[in-house]
Amino acid sequence: MIQIYIDADACPVKDEIYKVAARYQIKTYVVANQRQKVPFDPLIEIKVVSGDFDAADDWIVDQVTNQDIVITSDILLADRCLKKQARALNSKGVEFTEDNIGSAVSNRELMQNLRHMGEMRGGPAPMDKKARSQFLGKLDQIIQSLKKR
Repeated sequence: MIQIYIDADACPVKDEIYKVAARYQIKTYVVANQRQKVPFDPLIEIKVVSGDFDAADDWIVDQVTNQDIVITSDILLADRCLKKQARALNSKGVEFTEDNIGSAVSNRELMQNLRHMGEMRGGPAPMDKKARSQFLGKLDQIIQSLKKR
C-alpha cells in the first residue's frame, strides 16, 4: 500500500499533495517539528516530532518502505530514503534517484561551503505555476508506477 510522507516544515506544495492523496485515497503523513494545519481527513495524519536535530527525518526514515513516496527538499533525507528503496521527490518536481543523488549531495556540500565563505547569498527561487505543475505531474507519474508494481 502506497503512503506519502511529507517533510513538512518548509514544504510549499502541501495543498497540492493533499489533493492528489485524496484523489488516489493514499494515506499521507505530515511530519514536522511543530503543529501544522492539515485538512480534516482520516487519510491525512499530522506527526509532530521533537525539536531535536533531524527528528522529522529520523521518523520518516524509520517508517518508510519501498512502496512509499517522500516529499522533501532535504537532499540528505532523500538519500536515506533511497537507501530504503522509497521514492523521493522535491517540491519542484525533481525526483531523486540513484543516478542523481550523489551529485545532488556533492552540490549541496559545495553550496554550503560557498555560503559559509560568504560567496553566496539568498535561497532558492520562489515557487511558480510551472514548478507546481511539474511537481504534480511527477507525483502522479510516481504514484502510477508504484500502483503497477
